[in-house]
This record gives sequence, structure tokens and C-alpha cells, in this order.
Amino acid sequence: MGQTLAGKVALVTGAGKRMGRSIALRLASDGADVIVNYESSKPQAEDVVAQIRAIGRKSAAIQADVTQRKEVQSMFAAVEAQFGRLDVLVNNAGMFFHAEFEELTEEQWDRILDVNLKSQMLCAQAAVPLMRRGGGGHIINISSLGGLLAWPGYTHYCVSKAGVIMLTRCLASALGPDILVNSVAPGTIQFPDEPPDEDYIRRVPLHRTGTGEDIADTVAFLAQSKFITGQIIPVDGGRTLV
Repeated sequence: MGQTLAGKVALVTGAGKRMGRSIALRLASDGADVIVNYESSKPQAEDVVAQIRAIGRKSAAIQADVTQRKEVQSMFAAVEAQFGRLDVLVNNAGMFFHAEFEELTEEQWDRILDVNLKSQMLCAQAAVPLMRRGGGGHIINISSLGGLLAWPGYTHYCVSKAGVIMLTRCLASALGPDILVNSVAPGTIQFPDEPPDEDYIRRVPLHRTGTGEDIADTVAFLAQSKFITGQIIPVDGGRTLV
């Protein structure tokens, strides 16, 4: 285990499962104390907390619907009360589902924009005062190749992630020099219980899908960088080349 984030405190939204889990565990392995946010996956979040504490880091699971301002404010107040500072925010909470444009409902549109984009704005807004009191920090927004490529069956999703990309750039300009803001844009990320995406594997130059650890590696790099801001980093095995 490295110590590149020793003494730092990180908050990862949607950290009970999948990529969020991988990110939380990686930041802890690099020395950070980690707050594990969840909305409904309490057992999974508590398991992540237990693993982080087992390696000697401080951790807590905090339930909050990050699309709701009052719940976000309460979460960040709890972070300050329990940890005293915040150095890294990873806006990971998100959702993904198929919907042809002509069949897309207003409720589906609003829901995915709330979860994928509004949540990141609310959390970043709440994090800034806490980070500045501690001398600065890093905000890392999880976007997607869907914010860079047009997927007609996922117009709502693509628009939400394109919004994340522009939010990242705007915040990098607005919050510097003390707060650095970047985004990781995952390609197809798969977990052991999922069937392989053979088409993706065939098409991309690296001939594999990504793992949660691939995303966590990039997040950990950005969390300790000192001269990178406003950047969107595809982690996709070369999908943007083909």
C-alpha cells in the first residue's frame, strides 16, 4: 500500500458498489480516510467501510440522496463534524439505462439529469467551502464516453454526461488555483458477474473491457496531481480511436 494520500480525507458518492467501491478502496490503500456515500445499498457500503478500517484507515458510511440539496448539505456537515476536513471529492454516483428518444419520458429525462449531473453540481458546491478551509483539494467527476460519443439509444444519458464534462471545465476555471477539477470518462467497465461485451473487446485496440481498478487507478492519480485541471481523461482501452 502506498501513502501518497496519507493525511487526506476523500468522499466518494455511490461508493457501495461497482466503480465507486473500487475507487473508495483504492484511495484508502493510498492512505486516505474515506467517506462512503450510498443511497440504498447500506450493506454493501458498510462492507466497504469495514474493508477500509481493516487496513487502518478511518471510514464512515453516510446515506444521502445526492440529488437533494438538503441531504447533500447534511452529508457534508457530517463529514466536517466527523473528519474535520475534505481533500478529495469523487462524484461517482450515476445511472444508465436504454431509452429510444421517441419513447423517452419526461420523468426518465429528469431522473437521469438529476442523478448524473445535478448531483455533481450540488456536491461540488457543498465541498468547496470545506476544501478551501483546508487549503484546497481535488474534485474528480466521473463522466463517460457517452459524453463524447453519440449513442442514439441513450440520448438522455449522453446529454447528462456531456453536461458533466462541461461542468468539469467550468469548475476548473472557477475554482483554481486551490481546487483542481478533472473528469474520468470510462469506456465499458465490467465486473466478474457480468457477461463479456464481445463487440467492445473485438473493436478496441487493447481487446478487453475495463475494470473498476482501471478507473480507480486514474482517479488516484488525479487525486494527487498538482498541475492538471479541467481535463477529461478517457479510460477506454482505445475506444475513442475507433
